[in-house]
Amino acid sequence: MPAATRAAPCLPVAITTGEPAGIGPELVLMLAANGTLPAASVAVGDPAMLARRAARLGLAVTPVPCRPGEPLAQGAGVLPVWPVSLGAPCTPGVTEPANADYVLETLQMAVDACRDGHAAAMTTAPLHKGVIIEGGYPDFTGHTEWLRDACGVEDVVMLLATDDALHATRKDYAGPSALRVALATTHLPLREVADAVTAGCIQRVARILHADLRDQFGIATPRIAVCGLNPHAGEDGHLGREELDVVIPALEALRDEGLDLRGPYPADTLFTPRHLAGVDAVLAMYHDQGLAVLKYAGFGSAANITLGLPLVRTSVDHGTALDMAGTGQASPSSLGVAVTLAHQLAQQRAG
Repeated sequence: MPAATRAAPCLPVAITTGEPAGIGPELVLMLAANGTLPAASVAVGDPAMLARRAARLGLAVTPVPCRPGEPLAQGAGVLPVWPVSLGAPCTPGVTEPANADYVLETLQMAVDACRDGHAAAMTTAPLHKGVIIEGGYPDFTGHTEWLRDACGVEDVVMLLATDDALHATRKDYAGPSALRVALATTHLPLREVADAVTAGCIQRVARILHADLRDQFGIATPRIAVCGLNPHAGEDGHLGREELDVVIPALEALRDEGLDLRGPYPADTLFTPRHLAGVDAVLAMYHDQGLAVLKYAGFGSAANITLGLPLVRTSVDHGTALDMAGTGQASPSSLGVAVTLAHQLAQQRAG
């Protein structure tokens, strides 16, 4: 393999490698092996673990450790790595709660690098919530909420977008292949969703979504379609009063602020070309209401973006796939989309 060279300083996207027993490490290695990892990218994880996984999969990739702020090693088959040591030995497909601290340390390193001006953005490979909880963090609910707290902000928004939607203009944003879907609530049991969908929640999420569609995606006047909470959007109160008592008043107040919001629409008909034509995003009330449709339309080629942070963060649209770890059968396409999008959003935010 050719020797690595040191590139001139350039702000990279920091890619956390996620749950070490999952597919995250090998997805980063695959992108490096097939030459589709953008040059200004650096993995965050255990270099020895990455080297072992590359050898297991027969990937001609050499992890090269460096520190934040140092020039990145480049060359065919070279993967720059900001090193974090595993807490315990790792076997693909077998989780180890003793590695919970390791996973969170990779996230903290990426956040710190963005804050300190050593990274332009961060992209996260999937982690395993159960491992983090069992590893001593019982209140952990996911990347999105952890990043909110780590960055010291009050509210963030989860937005997923298919690859087609990342490049779509308003003229051709007309599902089902081009979708941007934001969530009013994220990782909650369904039993708790209705209580969480308050006027304040809707207004905070819609404001963040509007602002970041403008500032990060470059959409001057965002148009947002909103799902109702209940079947048929409540059917005039006969199937639930949340639309009448909460959602509609919240949207009317936001329209008075100048936000372009449509709905609330019944969720079972909103995700059709007629309703999606001419809008830039959909605001769904809860996780599966919006993401089931989006993942059907673009699973494996979509990205997750956390809005409302003081930094750019993107992620994959899938989980750790423990059953596939170490087999080489996982596709790195979603991670590739997420890294490319992170570069684009960082440039848009900076420019």
